[in-house]
Amino acid sequence: MSIRVFVKRHLAVALALALPLAGLSSSVLAQVPAGYPADYAKVIDAAKKEGKVVVYSTTDSKAAEALIKDFSALYPAVKVEYNDMNSTEVYNRFISEAAAGGATADVMWSSSMDLQVKLASEGYGLAYKSPEAAAIPAWANWKDTAYGTTYEPAAIVYNKRLVPEAEVPTTHAEFTKLLTTKLDKYKNKVTTYDIEKSGVGFSLITHDLKLNPQFWDFAKALGGVAVRVQSSTGTMLERISSGENLIGYNILGPYALTRAKKDPSIGIAFTKDYNLVLSRVIFVNKSAKNINAGKLWMDYILSKRGQTIIANDAQLFAIRSDVTGATTSADLNKQLGSALKPMPVNTELLEYLDQTKRLAFLKQWKDAAGKK
Repeated sequence: MSIRVFVKRHLAVALALALPLAGLSSSVLAQVPAGYPADYAKVIDAAKKEGKVVVYSTTDSKAAEALIKDFSALYPAVKVEYNDMNSTEVYNRFISEAAAGGATADVMWSSSMDLQVKLASEGYGLAYKSPEAAAIPAWANWKDTAYGTTYEPAAIVYNKRLVPEAEVPTTHAEFTKLLTTKLDKYKNKVTTYDIEKSGVGFSLITHDLKLNPQFWDFAKALGGVAVRVQSSTGTMLERISSGENLIGYNILGPYALTRAKKDPSIGIAFTKDYNLVLSRVIFVNKSAKNINAGKLWMDYILSKRGQTIIANDAQLFAIRSDVTGATTSADLNKQLGSALKPMPVNTELLEYLDQTKRLAFLKQWKDAAGKK
């Protein structure tokens, strides 16, 4: 066989082997993340044809900005329509739009863990095993449908100018003692979430009930100082900074830490008896108009790349243990260890969403905390 014939034959074989790939553009093939199945290219291609992903979220647009920018750099053909609302607005808007059969979110991403699991368990969530599922803790994955994405500690926030370090409580029992022994100083000066208006506030306080044996003593102590309630984390931080309030309870740690970096008045403490950890829950709407784009967004948020931005730019505490940066679950675990109590992504979160139980708890809370 001549060299010319040999080369021609092998060139023909090489071209034949390349033909099955001809239907896929090089840009699609290049975008399949490392370690993902090869057929993920079909999801990317379908998402490009859909052209956008609609996200309803409680994560501030400013905190999500770097995520949106990076996702758009990865998938420029998929526009992100990002809607930032509070937790009850996210839930109410979605269920009303879904009931009407109109356009709604492709992806739901909310800090109100109980409401998210409620929606997922009622059939709104798409059962979808993300290629990133193995990197997420088992407690943060509900039936490959709803996933936890962050590892956010609840915090005590105080005014460093007006509250001496010696007064800052390190346990829930110390907080109760502070409010009862320094009632005159803290009267009308303590703040927390309005649990009737804030889904995340309600979820946190009902978990406190499970973990704090003296919960109702603490609630009565809050009532004794006429606790001020707000539905917005930003409002609470503003009032603590100004001195209108001196100390706040169960405030989302990431937002407080971000504020503290530029505001010398803001101090932050965590509790050593137990410290709740919240995780923003994400799921893809089973009836999403842009279901493939929804998968892309969720997989990106769970990916090491997305989680690195969550840790460093959004500073919401990455849930993945393999991520390094400014705010990570690994660093928090080094700091607080077994005191950290993550709220698991499962149907136990729904206990106090039962209307009878919810109303009974709210009544008892109002009676104890003086919120008529």
